[in-house]
Amino acid sequence: MLVFAAHIPHTPLVLPSVGREYIEELKKTRDALKIVAEELYATQPEVIIILAGHGNPTPEVFSANFNNFFNTDLAEFGDLVTKLKYPSEISCLDKLQRLARHSEIPFTLFSDPSLGHAVAVPLITLTEKLKKFSVLPLFTAPDLSAKAHFEFGKILKEIIAASDRRVALISSGDLSHALTKKSPAGLKPEGKKFDDAMREATKNINASGLLQLDPKFIKKASQCAYLSTLALLGVLEGTNTKAEELSYEAPFGVGYLTVMFRI
Repeated sequence: MLVFAAHIPHTPLVLPSVGREYIEELKKTRDALKIVAEELYATQPEVIIILAGHGNPTPEVFSANFNNFFNTDLAEFGDLVTKLKYPSEISCLDKLQRLARHSEIPFTLFSDPSLGHAVAVPLITLTEKLKKFSVLPLFTAPDLSAKAHFEFGKILKEIIAASDRRVALISSGDLSHALTKKSPAGLKPEGKKFDDAMREATKNINASGLLQLDPKFIKKASQCAYLSTLALLGVLEGTNTKAEELSYEAPFGVGYLTVMFRI
């Protein structure tokens, strides 16, 4: 059963080991993540599913990373010290794979013991106090449609609802990278419009507005949270869930949104 859900940024800059002198500029996000971590701990999940927008080696299909154990790997960001280990979730993955096949949703597995930042950052920032839980990293399929991701969320919802274990679901991703002239993608009018649409959709737990966005608009918005959020909304829509936006900021020209959903 689903006991917790949230959407958080996956920028490594929220980690002191990476953010260093920039860490204070992300105070709103870091404070919000502390609240999410406390609420997550209170629910005592046995399984944590991460919906990630980065890390899929097969972008034409949904995928899951399956390995006996996972280790965080932030070496590309200069952090060679943070090496945390997490056990893999097997039962939910097996059922998800079977249902995806039955529903003709393209889904595959790959095996990599290393967790990149899209999965590692949520685990590092949110699970410090948790003791016993397993991890299921799921990855979006950029070559598939927005609707396909929403439908993927629906089958994931079935798996979670049928489980007798306590499941937490977290989508990770940063919003537009095109909000200001100093943004990584420069200033584009689509940037703020996209972030506004994402905030509205998560606030109302309603994917209809996001599903109507033109793919060309999405590409120009230069983001990495659209598809993972749609999958999350596919799980949450129609449930008795309340959304709470804890923070939104863009100190470096990239939108960082933190939303918690009270189940």
